[in-house]
Amino acid sequence: MAELHLTPEDWSKKKERYWPTFFNTISGPRSVVMIGTQDGAGISNIGLFNSLVHLGANPPLLGFILRPTTVARHTYENLKRNGCYTINHGLQSEVEAIHQTSAKYEADEDEFERCGWKKQAIAGFDAPFVAESVIKLGMRYVDEHLIPQNGTRLIVGRVEHVLIDEQFVEEDGFINTSAAETLISCGLDAYFKYESLKRLPYARP
Repeated sequence: MAELHLTPEDWSKKKERYWPTFFNTISGPRSVVMIGTQDGAGISNIGLFNSLVHLGANPPLLGFILRPTTVARHTYENLKRNGCYTINHGLQSEVEAIHQTSAKYEADEDEFERCGWKKQAIAGFDAPFVAESVIKLGMRYVDEHLIPQNGTRLIVGRVEHVLIDEQFVEEDGFINTSAAETLISCGLDAYFKYESLKRLPYARP
């Protein structure tokens, strides 16, 4: 097995989509979630993200990376307007419909309807959930942090609602996403299922 040694000199050479694909996949598989929002007219938007990150448990905070706002970003515009959004884990059995949520629709198109998802609502919360998802979070926008090097933004949100099938919550609070058959992805177009290997006790010296 030959080990490559690559440096900035290598990726400075233009090679179509090779290097963007290379660095988009080098961090490995990540959770696939669909983020639901709606605009002021009640038109629903749904977007595909695989950059969800745990930021803290008390208060419960999650972040995700938003691409540069040099073009229209309906998810960003809607969550800034309403202050809320939903995070819906993808199911392995729905991979094609989940991938379709990465398509760029016009602002006046209801993306839930276009992609074939059913909406689930909570009174007083102005963002739609994906009814088919077995792990759903209602999020309140808290803050954002611009990454000046590339114009992306870390969007920080606080968990306000959790809708989850109780069979996937273990006695100690562990959420068994493997048993829930949630989807993971690597890069922009490769999807995987995963199996739980084992849980280990808290490590001490």
